[in-house]
Amino acid sequence: MSPSHAGENSGTVSTTTVYDLAPDCTAEVVEVGAHYHATVNGVVDYGVFVDLADDVSGLVHESELEGRYGVGDSLVVRLVEVRDNGDLGFTEATPDDYRTEVLEQDRSATVVSLDEEVGSRVQLEGEILQIRQTGGPTIFQVRDATGVVPCAGFEEAGVRAYPEFDVGDLVRVVGEVERRNGSLQVEVDSMDPLDDEAAREELDAALDAAAEPYDPDPLVDWPALDQMREDLAAVAKTLRRAILDGRPIRMRHHADGDGMCASVPLQRALENYIGEVNEDPDAPRHLLRRLPSKAPFYEMEDVTRDLNFSLEDQERHGQKLPLLLMLDNGSTEEDTPAYRTLAEYDIPIVVLDHHHPDPEAVEPLVEQHVNPYLYGEDYRITTGMMCVELARMIDPDLTQSVRHVPAVAGLCDRSRAEAMDDYVALAAEAGYDEDALDDVGEALDYAAFWLRYNDGSELVDDVLGIGDDRERHEELVEFLATRAERDRDRQLAVTLPHTDHERLDNGAHLYRIDVENYAHRFTYPAPGKTTGAIHDHQVREHAGDPVITIGYGPDFAVLRSDGVRLDIPEMVSELVEEHPGAGVSGGGHLVVGSIKFVSGKREEVLDGLISKMEDAAIDEDLRSTLLRE
Repeated sequence: MSPSHAGENSGTVSTTTVYDLAPDCTAEVVEVGAHYHATVNGVVDYGVFVDLADDVSGLVHESELEGRYGVGDSLVVRLVEVRDNGDLGFTEATPDDYRTEVLEQDRSATVVSLDEEVGSRVQLEGEILQIRQTGGPTIFQVRDATGVVPCAGFEEAGVRAYPEFDVGDLVRVVGEVERRNGSLQVEVDSMDPLDDEAAREELDAALDAAAEPYDPDPLVDWPALDQMREDLAAVAKTLRRAILDGRPIRMRHHADGDGMCASVPLQRALENYIGEVNEDPDAPRHLLRRLPSKAPFYEMEDVTRDLNFSLEDQERHGQKLPLLLMLDNGSTEEDTPAYRTLAEYDIPIVVLDHHHPDPEAVEPLVEQHVNPYLYGEDYRITTGMMCVELARMIDPDLTQSVRHVPAVAGLCDRSRAEAMDDYVALAAEAGYDEDALDDVGEALDYAAFWLRYNDGSELVDDVLGIGDDRERHEELVEFLATRAERDRDRQLAVTLPHTDHERLDNGAHLYRIDVENYAHRFTYPAPGKTTGAIHDHQVREHAGDPVITIGYGPDFAVLRSDGVRLDIPEMVSELVEEHPGAGVSGGGHLVVGSIKFVSGKREEVLDGLISKMEDAAIDEDLRSTLLRE
C-alpha cells in the first residue's frame, strides 16, 4: 500500500519534491532518498528527533544538522537509512528550489484482502450489519462487497463505542488488522460516516453481483425439474444475498426423510457460504438454524417460538430479523396464520414444497414459492430433489457428497417419477444400491422420531451420509434401520388383528384402524407411519388390487392410497362445506394426507370421507412402487 515517489531525483524534473505526510500516515510510505517536511519533537546531545506524521519519526544526527533547532521548529529532511529495527535516520536538506506535495497513505482494503494485511493499518468502507456490546469492546460487523469482518471499537470496558452509528449505516473504518483466536478482526482507530448515495448504490450493485448463484449441470436429465431451475436459481440468489446482508436464516422443514434430504444438503451449502464471506468463525452458528417441524404445516407454536428467539437475538446481539425458509412444508392455507404473524415484523418467507398447494392463500404472504404443482407437475418431484439442486447452485463443491440424496428422498416419499431410475443409478455410482437407499430413508425417519424438535445436525449428517466417515455412516444406518424395522414389526403385530376391512363399490380394499386404542403410543412408529406400515402390508397382500388405508384417532385421520385416484385436498375442501361445525382441515398429496376434525364429529366426517373414496376412479398408474419388489 506504499505510495509512489515517482520523479524524486530522477533527472526528469529540476525542482525537488518535498513531501508533507498526512497525520495518519505510517512508516510504510517513506522511501530512502526522498525529502520530507519535519517538525522537531525533541533535542538531545547527539541530535534532534523529528516527526513526519503522528506515527512517523526519526533522528537527525548532529553531524547531519546544518543549523540549531528547538522543539516545534520545522525543517526539511532527507531519509538516508531505515535500520533493521525500523528506526529512521535523516539528514537535514536545504534544496534551493522545491515544491511541496501532500502525501496521503492509501490504506484502502477489502475484507477478502485482510489476510495479507495482518499487523497493518487499513481503511475499509462498508455497511454495519450488526452491533454487539461485549464486556470489553463494541463489535461492529462491517461488510463490503467481498465479505464481512468484525471491527472492535474501544471505550471503557462495557461502554458502547461510536454510539452515533447504527445498523445499516455506511462507514469508513480505519484500524489495525489483528488475528484473534485464529480469526481476523480490525481494531478501530476511527470510524466516520460515509454519506454517499453513489457509494451505497455501488455497494448494492456489487453485492447483487456477488449473490449470483452457480449454474451446475443438473444431476439427471429431467425436463419436469429443469423447468423449475430458473426459479430455484432465484431462490439461491435470495439466500446468498441474505447471507451477504447479514440476515439470519431460520430453516423450517418437515421432520421426515424427504424433509431432511431437502434441508441437510442446503444447510451444508449455506454454512459453507457463510464461512466463505464472514471472517468470524462463529458466523455459521449465529446466522443459520435448521429446525424440524412435526406437523405438516407451520404451527402457531413453532412461529411463536421462532419469533421470540429472533426478537431476543435482535435485542441482545444486534442481529437483523431473519428470513424464514420453509422446506417440504408451507404451501397450504393452514400455514397462513403463522405467515400473517411474521408479516407484522416484515420477515421475508421463502417456500419450497411439494405438497398440494393453496397458492391463492399462500402467495400474497411469501416472497418466493416453488412447488411442482405450480408447474403442472405433482408430488413425484420431491422437495429433496429440488433442494439438492438448490444446494449445488449455492455450493457446487457439494456435488460428490450429495449424489445419492435425491434417490433417498424419492424412496422416502414413494416417488413414481420417471427420473427415479436415473437417480437410483446415480446413487449406485456413489456406492448405494436400492436396499441401502431404503435403509438410509428408514434410519432418517427413525432418528427424526426420537430427535423430536432437535435438529441433531451431526447425527443426521452421519445418517444421511454427507459426513466424512463412511464406515460410521454404514454402521449407524444398519443399526437404526434394524431398530426401525423391529419397532415397526412390533406395531404391526398388535395393530393388524384390529384392522377392519371392507370392499368399496369401486372395487378398492378399504382398511381402517383405530391407532389411538389399538397401537402402541409415544413410540416408533407414530400414527402416520403406523398407518403407512399397515397400508404397505395390505398392498403386498393384495398385489394388483387398489388399496386404501385409514388410521384414525379421536380427532384426526391419516390416509394412504394405492391404485385409486383420490384428491385428498379437494376431498377436505368438500368436507369443510358439507360438515359445518366439524372443524375439518388438512391436506397433503393427492393420495397421501391427513385430516383433522373435532372429536364429536368423527364418525360423521369419516363416513363422508369413505363415501367420497367409493366414488373415486381406479387408476393403475397410481399403484405402489412396493409392487416392484
